[in-house]
Amino acid sequence: MSGKYPTEHLFETPNLHVLNDYFEERGFRVCFMAEYFLPDVGALKPLDCPYSLKFLEKGEFSDLYVPAWSNALSFSRPEDDVLAIGAYDGEMLIGLAGCSRDAEEMWQIGIDVLPAYRHHGVASALTSRLALETTRRGKVPLHCAAWSNIPSVRNAIRSGFRPAWAEITVKSREMVDGMNQ
Repeated sequence: MSGKYPTEHLFETPNLHVLNDYFEERGFRVCFMAEYFLPDVGALKPLDCPYSLKFLEKGEFSDLYVPAWSNALSFSRPEDDVLAIGAYDGEMLIGLAGCSRDAEEMWQIGIDVLPAYRHHGVASALTSRLALETTRRGKVPLHCAAWSNIPSVRNAIRSGFRPAWAEITVKSREMVDGMNQ
C-alpha cells in the first residue's frame, strides 16, 4: 500500500476499503475515525454562557462518573482526569467539560450538555473557558471529535480550535463485532 495513495486521500473511500481489507486479512477492522483539534491562540477567547460556571479540581468531580457525563470524563481512565468546568442552572449541573491528561503536556477536552440545554452556547462556553484555563496552566488543550459528530466539530471551531490531524484506529474483529451487537 505504501506510496499507492496520496496521504491526504488514504482515509477516504474507496481507499479506506483497501486499508480495511488489509487489516481484515490480519484479524482486525477499522473501528474509530476521529479528527483532532488544537487551539488557535488568536481565536481562543472566553465565550458567554447564560448559566453560572464553576471550575472543578480533581476530587471535586469524582461523583460525576455517570452516563450523562461520559464524554466529559474518562470512565476508563479516571486517574487521568485533571480538571473540569460545570454549567449550572441554579443548583443543577446542566453541562460539563473535562480535561484528561492524554500526554504530560496535552490535556484533551471532552464535553457533555444535557439535551434540554443544547443550542444555547453552553458547550462552546465551557470548552473555550476550559481551553483557556488549560493554557494558563501551561498545558496544550486538544479536542477530539468523531468524523461524523458534526455538532462536536462545530463546537471545537466555535470555541477557537482548528483541525490539526485525523486518526483511524483498528481493533480486533471480535471487539468491533462485539461493539456492533
